[in-house]
Amino acid sequence: MTPDQLCLLLDELLALDPETEWVECQHNQTAPEMIAESISAIANAAVLLGRDTAYIIWGIEDGSRYVEGTSFQPSQHFIGNEKLENWLMRSLRPQIDIKMHELEYQSLPVVLFEIPCAAKSPVKYGKNAFIRIGNRTKKLKDYPGIEKNLQAAFLKTPFEKEIAKTNLSAEQVLALLDVEHGFGLMETSTPANQQDVFEKLVEEKLVVSKQENRFDITNLGAILLAKDLQQFDHLKSKALRISKYPGDRKSETVCLWEEASSQAGYAVAFESAIEFIHSQIPLIEPNDYDSRSETRMYPEKAIRELVANAIIHQDFSAMGTGPVIEIFSQRIEITNPGEPLIDLQRFIDAAPRTRNEHLATLMQRMKICEKTGAGIDQVIAEAESFQLPAPNFVASSKLTKATLFAYQRLSQMDAADRIRACYQHACLCRVTGKSMTHASFRARFGIKSRSSYNVTRTLKDATEENLIRPLDPIQGKRHSSYLPFWA
Repeated sequence: MTPDQLCLLLDELLALDPETEWVECQHNQTAPEMIAESISAIANAAVLLGRDTAYIIWGIEDGSRYVEGTSFQPSQHFIGNEKLENWLMRSLRPQIDIKMHELEYQSLPVVLFEIPCAAKSPVKYGKNAFIRIGNRTKKLKDYPGIEKNLQAAFLKTPFEKEIAKTNLSAEQVLALLDVEHGFGLMETSTPANQQDVFEKLVEEKLVVSKQENRFDITNLGAILLAKDLQQFDHLKSKALRISKYPGDRKSETVCLWEEASSQAGYAVAFESAIEFIHSQIPLIEPNDYDSRSETRMYPEKAIRELVANAIIHQDFSAMGTGPVIEIFSQRIEITNPGEPLIDLQRFIDAAPRTRNEHLATLMQRMKICEKTGAGIDQVIAEAESFQLPAPNFVASSKLTKATLFAYQRLSQMDAADRIRACYQHACLCRVTGKSMTHASFRARFGIKSRSSYNVTRTLKDATEENLIRPLDPIQGKRHSSYLPFWA
């Protein structure tokens, strides 16, 4: 991660409840035995809490989360003549890949350890495994109920690694998966011989090799490369579903995506799906927007990112449902099963996090979605370039929904829409190294008048809602600048 991404991650971690058991804060506690016990405890706790990564932060007061800074420098910390990093690798069993970051946060030195969750067995220091109970580190053996739950958690397999079809011949695998399409997306030529093809499929965790030239197709392989998801009973409902309605309500459906590719895996179907959505978007009048050459109401890049996000961040454990795209006369709604893992207000700046890491990584390599969690930034930037209302993100009933709205002038929007646009503009300015101003917000909507009442009123309302704040508390109104509340 870059220093900026690490700082954003720290913002997010420090906003959590101090009792969060997969985040531990220290000031200057540098005794190696204590560090090793804490790593064991937090790696094991992460498994029970469904977290892929846990964190220890030095330079933060534990209860208040006040930033104090630290004198701890792990790269310069030795146990005898041995570096701390090497000592930890030797002392913890099984070995885990700890990422150590020394950085400046709020102008003070801070240390962040990224600790992967335990994999197949509890992480031990010496003879003991440890666990977090509230904000305390305890021996796991003293909590037999928790130890039993931890062992059960190790038996669970991530969705992507579960088996979709088992004991297949090579020919059967190739009949079910569009392997050539997958290699093309990864910009890798299809190997000339079958053995090399399957070595690559195994390497990418799309299939699992068994004895006597038999193979299993993983869920990852099926959900991305299936020629027809109907051939995988438990994945039938996960195919992309696209509907168009004549008005702004779910009345009679006038158009459904029913091409052959509509039942294919996500990587196979994606481009066809985007083309279909784009073809159903209303055309605009040539004189509506002087500054753009597009003839459709919504930016294609924003649609691509929102559909990709719905695929990647969905909760595959939700039965009978998958990503849904619904096109109305004045909006597009893109919905996926599963509540988001980060605060809706922090979509634009938060460090990337997903419940389907292997799926996300492979889709990034296939160039289906943005890297480093920048997709929502691009969605909002595209909406602003088209001078559309701000996209809306909501979570309810175990669903996450993103909505793109058709063009409206700022004066036509209600207060909630104007405030949301103001907050998102402030966020976008911040992540691009700028500050929002009266002029930048006017330009976002193509308003030329310096005395726009709606702009002035919206800035005031967003400030009162504590979504933005002045860069300088004593700044004058004429040359005022604003930051999002979290900056």
